[in-house]
Amino acid sequence: MESVRRGACVTAVIWVFFASVNLVVAADPKVLMPRVPADQIEEAKTWQNPYPSTPENIEIGEKIFHGKAFCVTCHGKNGKGLGNIPGLRGKLPRNFTDKAWQATREDGELFWILKNGSPGTDMASFVPLVLTEDEAWFVVLYVRSFGHGGN
Repeated sequence: MESVRRGACVTAVIWVFFASVNLVVAADPKVLMPRVPADQIEEAKTWQNPYPSTPENIEIGEKIFHGKAFCVTCHGKNGKGLGNIPGLRGKLPRNFTDKAWQATREDGELFWILKNGSPGTDMASFVPLVLTEDEAWFVVLYVRSFGHGGN
């Protein structure tokens, strides 16, 4: 019984640690800085998602996020950016539930990152090696859906 209690306490401490790390990352002003280079950001901000944000289209994005694109590996099933990274070394993947971050980014910027990667992070380019441009737009819709709850 004592080992069960001790295990529960360790689990609680780990959960609190990860939750606090997540809050620190979300509060970091660097998170709100653009990842698109200055000479390309104005153009990227003009790119519009050709797909409406419908439950059906968000579901398509969800399937791609959790499957083919394997975004879930780093960003986690809840979009908080902790994923399944052992040891959590270095910069954590983006927390998609951060409402300040969601409000700061345009869809075109998110698409640009899927196409080009995110300079200064471990986020690699996914278009066209892993995703088509259409699939990337569906992923953007799903990423946006994380901003409707959470923080």
